[in-house]
Amino acid sequence: MRRVFFILGLIFWSVSAFSQSTNLIDILGRVDSTSEIENIHVLNKTGQKFTITDRNGHFKIAAKLNDTLTFSSIQHFNKEVLVTKEILANRVVYVKLDEKINELDEVVIGKVLTGNLMSDIGNIEGEAPINFYDVGIPGYTGKPATQSERRLKEAGDFKPKMLLGVLTGGLPLNPILNGLSGRTKRLKNRVKLEEKEALIQSIKARLSKDFFASNHLEEDLKMDFFYFCADDANFLQHCKNNIDFKILIFLRMKYRQYLNNLDSSKN
Repeated sequence: MRRVFFILGLIFWSVSAFSQSTNLIDILGRVDSTSEIENIHVLNKTGQKFTITDRNGHFKIAAKLNDTLTFSSIQHFNKEVLVTKEILANRVVYVKLDEKINELDEVVIGKVLTGNLMSDIGNIEGEAPINFYDVGIPGYTGKPATQSERRLKEAGDFKPKMLLGVLTGGLPLNPILNGLSGRTKRLKNRVKLEEKEALIQSIKARLSKDFFASNHLEEDLKMDFFYFCADDANFLQHCKNNIDFKILIFLRMKYRQYLNNLDSSKN
């Protein structure tokens, strides 16, 4: 008799378990994403049930234990979720979808450069630009003049013997007026100052690091030192159009003088 009851109980338990595993339960869900979450397809692959999300990402679908829910849309990567006992117990599922990032195919414009200068030059196509010589126009190929240099040229260079030419009508009056008013002299001084300033900045950029490595000077005094060098009457003679080695010899000589001046001012 006990054997009969045991078999009946086993059958009842099996039927009950099978019934629970085959009964579909409505599950409420929500989809989350950084992009659009409306009209995302939700498919129960096992139970062949289908729905879509609303504007807030909510949905409802019937499922049972171990069913597979598939989520898909154009903007997202597909995702599958297995229906677990916990989901069935709570009747709620939350799904986070990853947005697709559309990467454009790499586009190469023009020739591919290899980094080898001689090879890359040979691969470059194109024509040289037309210059003024190509069309027969004379042009200036030297260093462009500064604004002060152009003004000085316009002012002219006054010489006393020009007065005779003016009286005879052979020379313009402008150079004489600029000379007498002192404008020409001021422009010459300005051109000289600008020339010194440009030379100072060039020397500082090229030689400052090497020079101060062996000739120590506080950072706030370094620019003052270069202006001290520029005040020397022979600055342009020693530093303009000269090799760096000779410029460094001049800087070294001025460095000793500069230190002596500093010591004298402290005492």
